Amino acid sequence: MDYNYLPQIDSDIFQAIKNEEKRQSEGMELIASENYVSAPVLEAMASVLNNKYSEGYPGHRYYGGQEFTDVVESIAIERAKKLFNAEHVNVQPLSGSPANAAVYFAFLKPGDKVLGLKLDHGGHLSHGHPINFSGMLYNFVQYEVNPETGYIDMEKVREIALREKPKMIVAGFSAYSREIEWEKFKEIADEVGAFTFADIAHPAGLIAAGELKNPVPIFDVVTTTTHKTLRGPRGAMIMCKERFAKQVDRAVFPGLQGGPHEHIIAAKAVAFGENLKPEFKEYAKQVIKNAKAMANEFTNLGFRIISGGTDNHLMVVDMTNKGVSGKEAEVILDKVGISVSRSTIPNDPNPPMNPSGVRFGTPAITTRGTKEEDMKKIVGWISDAIEARNDDTKLAQIKNEVKEFCLGFPIPGI
Repeated sequence: MDYNYLPQIDSDIFQAIKNEEKRQSEGMELIASENYVSAPVLEAMASVLNNKYSEGYPGHRYYGGQEFTDVVESIAIERAKKLFNAEHVNVQPLSGSPANAAVYFAFLKPGDKVLGLKLDHGGHLSHGHPINFSGMLYNFVQYEVNPETGYIDMEKVREIALREKPKMIVAGFSAYSREIEWEKFKEIADEVGAFTFADIAHPAGLIAAGELKNPVPIFDVVTTTTHKTLRGPRGAMIMCKERFAKQVDRAVFPGLQGGPHEHIIAAKAVAFGENLKPEFKEYAKQVIKNAKAMANEFTNLGFRIISGGTDNHLMVVDMTNKGVSGKEAEVILDKVGISVSRSTIPNDPNPPMNPSGVRFGTPAITTRGTKEEDMKKIVGWISDAIEARNDDTKLAQIKNEVKEFCLGFPIPGI
């Protein structure tokens, strides 16, 4: 982006931004939840829509001067409906966890029982972890992945649901590399009379592109972030059946939020427009191809992948047999310009801040234009860095190789 005023007005912040641009350009982003937005999305976020309060919804605002914010928000809603075949969409949630909070607020009372995926088995904090608002306010029981296969055992999910009779069943993940069996979750929920809630924050872009199955027509309510695989701004949205529209909208506003961020909603609309184009479908295909190629190369080099591979954009790799923890691997890879996130593995013997695994993802590196053959190089650098973790000279050499590689794949908007 061009900066006409910031360098003169606040050189400290400007320099930090320029340094971050340099870090992103010269380094490699393999954090599964991160991506790069287009220049048009960046421009929308920087627009004068930031100046406008617009509490309420299109056609029903609590402030005057809304003719253009209504246009922006309505476009975002209609594009999201088309992307996901949704009956109703609320584009105002500020991020993923607030969107999930609104869903619970709309469908549950404090103390109601909910069934969700356990955090160290691939779930999310907002799916019932005791230190999170979800685990504090609601009575969560949790299902797990099969310790042998790494897959969610749907028969076990059914057993727990029949025994516990939850009011809601949550399906979704932050670190699970296999496709979710949405129809089976729906069958189980119908059997026990539970609401169905899908959190598709991670695979949303792959679902929108038709590469993975879509839970939106099946489930009662679905949330997603608008960044990650959707390549939009930091934000979220809620999709639901029309019969739940009023309670969902009321949960967002006035239940949990005040004025929506219309500059971000404009950026969501721009991103959704991009998501509807054929080029995005090709991108989503390549994300999965790259992830499968990355997983195959990890396996070839002796790494253990939870569930043995991937169907989507991510994988969790157990670092135990490489003699490092997930945190140690994260620090080592940072030294060579590769950003990753440590991750727990199922039934992890280590604490969450220093777990056994690392989560890798291909959305960001695919946005830069890489293909399957590039994944072999990337995994080779990862393996070499971990092997040479005590050799500063070798790590410096790998960093230079990573930098040269990355500069050959420019980042959109920079």
